[in-house]
Amino acid sequence: MSTASMRLPEGRYGRSSDERADHRLRVAAVVLGAAVLALVGYLAYHYVVQNKISAQVVAFQASDDAVKVHLEVHKDSGASGYCTLRSQGADGNDVGRADFRFTGSATRIDKVVTLRTTAKGMTAELLGCHAD
Repeated sequence: MSTASMRLPEGRYGRSSDERADHRLRVAAVVLGAAVLALVGYLAYHYVVQNKISAQVVAFQASDDAVKVHLEVHKDSGASGYCTLRSQGADGNDVGRADFRFTGSATRIDKVVTLRTTAKGMTAELLGCHAD
């Protein structure tokens, strides 16, 4: 004895409601994914283009009340701005933080700056650079 199939014949009555819902979800996912990708691209472009000053810590030397930091700064000619440095003690607390300004027409600056600290600093960390 055979049992009757509960499925409709293929292609005879159009898409089922489940297939229509799946299609709508796929379209929504593609649109949302494209929007997120566009936002990430815009933010990355904005960050790279607008950041006219960048720097890196080459070396540092700590003493009881200061940290001497060798900075290598790259900037656009004529751009001015500042870089923020901080130092932390052995317990992880901030012991010093300061902004150092960079101006002039040079595009590459190697400079040793002194960051005053309230205790012996164990680190010298560049928090970021910002153009005026």
